[in-house]
Amino acid sequence: MRSSSGIERQELDNTMSKRFIWAVAYGSSIGWGAFILPGDWLNASGTLGAALGITIGGLLMLIIAVAYGALTAKYPVSGGEFAFTYAGFGKYMSFIASWFLVLGYICIVALNASAFSLLFKFVLPDVLEVGYLYTIAGWDVYIMEVILSTVILIVFAYISSKGSGLSGNLQFLFCLFMGLVVAGMFAASFFVGDFSFENAQPLFNEQNGVWTSIILIVAIAPWMYVGFDNIPQAAEEFKFPAEKTFKLIVFGIIASILTYVAMILITSWIFADQNAIDGAMWVTGSVVQTSMGGIGMALLAFAISFGVFTGLNGFYLSSSRLIFALGRAKFIPAVFAKIHPENKTPHVAVWFVLIVTLAAPWLGRTALSWIVDMSSVGVSVAFLATSLVAVKFFRKGPEKNMVYVVFGVLGAIISVVFLVLLLFPGSPAALSTPSYIALAAWILLGAVFFLTQFRKMNGMSKEELDFLILKKDAGEREQHD
Repeated sequence: MRSSSGIERQELDNTMSKRFIWAVAYGSSIGWGAFILPGDWLNASGTLGAALGITIGGLLMLIIAVAYGALTAKYPVSGGEFAFTYAGFGKYMSFIASWFLVLGYICIVALNASAFSLLFKFVLPDVLEVGYLYTIAGWDVYIMEVILSTVILIVFAYISSKGSGLSGNLQFLFCLFMGLVVAGMFAASFFVGDFSFENAQPLFNEQNGVWTSIILIVAIAPWMYVGFDNIPQAAEEFKFPAEKTFKLIVFGIIASILTYVAMILITSWIFADQNAIDGAMWVTGSVVQTSMGGIGMALLAFAISFGVFTGLNGFYLSSSRLIFALGRAKFIPAVFAKIHPENKTPHVAVWFVLIVTLAAPWLGRTALSWIVDMSSVGVSVAFLATSLVAVKFFRKGPEKNMVYVVFGVLGAIISVVFLVLLLFPGSPAALSTPSYIALAAWILLGAVFFLTQFRKMNGMSKEELDFLILKKDAGEREQHD
């Protein structure tokens, strides 16, 4: 597509259906975490503390999602927060918000691959624990584990580069399977093992107390539910009206809340002898294997595998679309805006994400978790920027909508609270020291990258950027301040 002034703009095809987009939100949000992490959450917060923390966190995400739905309807282009922040606060702020968001997305891609290795370590430990290399932060790294994670990353990069036809159908079917497995296991949990509500004790972590138990889980809500924000990244590829975005986000978040809570309760109340699973590498797997046998374990293994697929697929999609949008605007090298001539996908951006994440399997899961912990910071920065844009855009003029303004203010406040919980040293959910160091390194790298791109960014006129980022031609009159 060319503007009236002759500027060329690469565009992606409209190939994504509503069911695929819903599945992106749901599958990316629950991913592997709903099946791998309940034991960690129960240990940190107790049954009720974890369930309340996840539910409250999901409801807070719904508030933030209002701004996403409104702005996606207004700017149905690739890039999501990049486009929103540019429209509201200009090119410099959009670069900063996008830099943090790229960090969050790529970290989650890397951790999804390592989650698949964790499943194999539990089910077939003798297969993966071959070829010991070294130990990082207490985690033994084996060559077979590195090979498996690397193969998984390559396979899903290939699937993502092929387009939404194959990946979209698989995404939807796998999400349906996961939902059915969770519902079936939840119903079965009342009749297997040593089911008792008494097993759900303690309701809160006795050392942390009620408040801290809940806050520890609420603080990681940006990481748990970040999948909903994958939807705006692909808005340019919708083959349905962008006005339907908010409903799809809501359905995705609600389904995610129910899945998280169900898996926490299953892990909590069907096994009385908690001492037998203390220190287990994977508590949920131990509980299911003991109470539901081989069939339950097989279903859970498939659900995790599909969760890894939907998470990898969703975040490959969102990270590559964000990088594509940055390349199209020439904020980063324009090669990232290249589109495959047959598949019509931003294949260069997809393979770039792969190259970056190929380092992850060599780090070991503990060291990788330090980097991933700070992904909540990056996501929260993007949430804050989007909420503030909604306040600015809808507060007056022809687009005035006080409902969006109110929700934008609430979303901004919630985002700031998340950032305080994560960054304030006295907070119960503060990042660990290694995570602070990794975050500082990422900020420093961003500053260097910004300085190297500064001249190029400044050399482009507002009309050029409006067209490349928002698809607004030079003749179109501004609709907002």
